[in-house]
Amino acid sequence: SAVDNALWDLKGRLFGQPVLQLLGGAAHEAIAVYGSGGFTSYPVERLQRQLGGWAEQGFTRVKMKVGREPMNDVARVRAAREAIGHGVALFVDANGGYSRKQALMLAERFAACHVSWFEEPVHGHDTDGMRLLRDRAPAGMDITAGEYGYGLSDFLRLAEARAVDVLQADATRCGGLTGFLRAAALAQAFQLPLSSHCAPALHVHACCAVPNAVHLEWFHNHQRIERLLFDGAPQPVGGLLAPDLSRPGLGLDVK
Repeated sequence: SAVDNALWDLKGRLFGQPVLQLLGGAAHEAIAVYGSGGFTSYPVERLQRQLGGWAEQGFTRVKMKVGREPMNDVARVRAAREAIGHGVALFVDANGGYSRKQALMLAERFAACHVSWFEEPVHGHDTDGMRLLRDRAPAGMDITAGEYGYGLSDFLRLAEARAVDVLQADATRCGGLTGFLRAAALAQAFQLPLSSHCAPALHVHACCAVPNAVHLEWFHNHQRIERLLFDGAPQPVGGLLAPDLSRPGLGLDVK
């Protein structure tokens, strides 16, 4: 994955073109981002401050972690909703932390807080469990997975089983941007939206090039590290992220 990403960057530099142009041009001029953090180690005050801060910056979607202490999760989700108001979509990510029955119960309770995205409610390799959640989750709640897809067969398994409403892919794991594009094409063949996982500066070109990409994860730790290490790391405006087309390759230079 790292070598593939580096070669796309190198090709762009050699041709003096941004990677977006090498991928065929823009299907989207900018891609929506969702603020992602809300770690289970955060006290409620910090959770509210982080997610509420993104809402104030114009983000229309934010995501928090759940699953470490299931009995406390409903209260944490309720606190998050209070912080962001009712005009911002609230996503939760369990990282496979629940059993099937726990996930079903909590999906109903999260729905009362208008949670619209439930990521890896059970382990992502539990395809039957993911399908169960997708079939029985409340209306308006997307069941999502795919961040641990390393090869095309991982994405095909989720898509063929109709186990997700939105497929996720990560170019740092799935064979680089080349693998990401293959995952996007597979998702499109199954009429599934696609969302990228982490590494926003890497994914912004690909997400803007892919017609079925719906948003990009603005992961708290990754975007902070990108700004620390690189010149040219893109920053969202009004909840949207766009690549800098004046910079070749991925647009990043090590400081």
